[in-house]
Amino acid sequence: MRLKSISILNYKNIGEAELVFSPKINCFIGNNGMGKTNLLDAIYFLSFCKSHSNSIDSQNILHNTDFFLIQGKYELGETIEEIYCGMKFRQKKQFKRNKKEYERLSDHIGLLPLVLVSPDDSALISEGSDERRKFVDGVISQFNKSYLNQLLQYNNALKQRNALLKLETTIDDSLLDIWEEQMALYGSYIYEQRKLFIDEFIPIFQNFYSYISNGNEQISLTYHSQHDEHDIKARMIATRDRDKILGYSTQGIHKDELEMMLDGYPIKRVGSQGQNKTYLISLKLAQFNFLKRTHQLSPLLLLDDIFDKLDSIRVKRIVELVSSETFGQIFITDTNREHLDLILQQLGQEAAIFKVNNGEISQ
Repeated sequence: MRLKSISILNYKNIGEAELVFSPKINCFIGNNGMGKTNLLDAIYFLSFCKSHSNSIDSQNILHNTDFFLIQGKYELGETIEEIYCGMKFRQKKQFKRNKKEYERLSDHIGLLPLVLVSPDDSALISEGSDERRKFVDGVISQFNKSYLNQLLQYNNALKQRNALLKLETTIDDSLLDIWEEQMALYGSYIYEQRKLFIDEFIPIFQNFYSYISNGNEQISLTYHSQHDEHDIKARMIATRDRDKILGYSTQGIHKDELEMMLDGYPIKRVGSQGQNKTYLISLKLAQFNFLKRTHQLSPLLLLDDIFDKLDSIRVKRIVELVSSETFGQIFITDTNREHLDLILQQLGQEAAIFKVNNGEISQ
């Protein structure tokens, strides 16, 4: 898969941009805050129908304007796909594929697989379990539409049950039965799909980490779920009184966890900045590998300022990986032109280089 070109109007700090990309490597140079990440975010938007960094669509409109527009032309094998997204202030966004608007945005997810590696990934280690569940859900949803639909159904049932639990009046348990039945049904499917994915994903992830770290550290990734040992519907019934006091549901797949370990200890507690970054990059490269096999095409790979805090050996090994035939079109941001030139020399491939300054982008 290849993104041939993109047109952007009024997206974040980018007033206007018309860019044609290299089929392999595209680099964006500029100081912090100039718009490099915003450009990658526009590419991300065309794959996922949303921003990576800001879930409120209207806040992505350039200041003192009332709309934004992003349009990309893709090459999928021998097929050309034109994807359009436009939004006016206080109106619903439009998302079109080849000039035909989607009835449901979820129908678009998975058409244009993409993997973004960014500084924000640190939340996977430092923040709560919801961040790690979102990572797993995001990967599976790109190749399994049924999973995404059942996850949406589960979240709706969870929302309804939680709303009942917050009522100050007496709750009709038959209403709780309805939503618990749905949570158990959809949750069981989600659990099985997460388990299948993690079991296949772990050895790929470990191989990447071992290569980048030169085998100097041992890492693990373990999936924990309340579905492992319990009849989840029975658990929901057993904890109703407690859940009513708390005002939320304590049982279900929304409590699943991914345990991240380094040399037998939680990486959140013992990992250095370089080790944490290696762990996160390995996760994302494994995600790329997994999506490539499931889609039978190479996802776009977006690398946002990923070489900071890594020693030269790890940088060299990451560059060796992404320059292999396994990877397709790559988008890289960096603040240091000399640093980037060294990386490009290692890649040994032609690259398109763009300068980004206050939202203006020139090749």
